[in-house]
Formats: sequence, structure tokens, C-alpha cells
Amino acid sequence: MNDVMTLSQRADALEEKMARELDYIVIKSRLYSMAEGDMGPAPNAGALMKENPNARVLMGDDPRLPAMPEKPNLMDFFKYRFGPCMHLLQSARHAVNANLPEKMVLACLLHDISTIGFIRGDHGYWGAQLVEPYVDEEVTWAIRAHQVLRFYPDESVGYEYPQSYITSFGQEYRPDPYIEEDYKRMRDHKWYMYGRQITVHDIYSFDPNVHVELEEFEDVIGRNFKQPEQGLGFDNSSVAHMWRAMIRPAKYL
Repeated sequence: MNDVMTLSQRADALEEKMARELDYIVIKSRLYSMAEGDMGPAPNAGALMKENPNARVLMGDDPRLPAMPEKPNLMDFFKYRFGPCMHLLQSARHAVNANLPEKMVLACLLHDISTIGFIRGDHGYWGAQLVEPYVDEEVTWAIRAHQVLRFYPDESVGYEYPQSYITSFGQEYRPDPYIEEDYKRMRDHKWYMYGRQITVHDIYSFDPNVHVELEEFEDVIGRNFKQPEQGLGFDNSSVAHMWRAMIRPAKYL
């Protein structure tokens, strides 16, 4: 019998220890567990509460995370929920320096927000959905399209298949069939170049020596992102629940 605990088991043991010591219990989502390769059952909240009668499952704000404003805006998510975003800031500045329209600057600023704040896989599709009610449809289309177009060279704009993809995915990697089908549809679309421009200004934006401040784009956001008066996550839009999931990622139900 192997007595060495797996990483997932150690994480569960730590959660159980925290539950005994704190007055709240965190049960991670199934998606998180599967990403760890864990197909086992979630920790038993009832059993954990029995061990610590004062503990309750987490149904409100997570005290481990920075507090969010009552009516959070996009800038607040960049500051308090999104992970490191220098790549996006560099991409947006690159678009500014290329004299792209403001809506394309915004698209470059937002194209990877799912990666840094929500879900990595199919991040272009998720990111487009997150912002769809709040931006012009060309911006949504471009963010969704960059997920696909980045895998396909375009000599007309000097875009080549990134060497970093060969390093990361392997020489033999080929995009999934649904990506190929989307590419066939997107390459003849009237907004093709909107999505292509994200890939162009994406690839040059990984310079560790370049620092860009979020405030540089505050006016661009103000003019091109329709911030809901109630705050992101509380405006009863079709994606409000997705923004709430980022506000309270460990909410039990």
C-alpha cells in the first residue's frame, strides 16, 4: 500500500485542517478537482461541520480574497480578481502604437481575461461571452476569433505560427476539428481582420522589461465598455453569474 499522499490528497487534508480551525468551509468546484486529475468525491461538508459545529460552508465573500466594491467595474476586476495582466496591457499599448481604433485597443486589452480570471481552455470563447453585453459586437467577435486565428499564419500581416506553440504543444500538434471548422467560417468573415489584429499584437507583447499601467487605458474603457450601473455581476445580464463566480469563486451553491 502506498502511504505517500498525492498532491490532491494533501490539498484535501489541508482544507479539512482549515475547516477545523476556521469558521467557514471551502469546497472546491468539480471543475477544479478534475483539473487536478481528481475524480473522487468532494469533501463531505456535513462531516466537516460535525467535527466543527461552529463552521459553515462559504456562502458569502471569501475572507482570503481582496474585498470587492459593492458595484464592481472592469477596473476593479483587473485590480482585485484577475491574475498578472502585463501581457494584456502590453498588447493594448502595442495596438495604440499601431494607431488601431479604440475598440480594437479594448479587444487587445480584454482578449485573455478568461485566462487570467476564469477558465483557460477555450479562453477566447469564454472571454467573448463575458464581455458580450458590454462592448460592440466587433470586439466580441475579435476576442472569440483570436482563439482560432492564432493557430493559422497570415502572410498579409506578417503573422507566423508562434515558435512558442511548437515548444509548448509539440511539433505534431494540430488544432481540434471544431477549431478548424471555425477557421473556415472566420477567414471569409467581414470582421476577419479584427480578430487577426489581436493575434498580431498578441505575439509581440511578452516583454518582461516593459511595464504598462492599467490606468493608461481608463479612458478607453470608459468610452468603449458599457459598465452596468448595478456593477458587473449584478445587472441581470446573461453573463452576470459568470462575473459573480469570479467575485465569489468558492461559493458553496
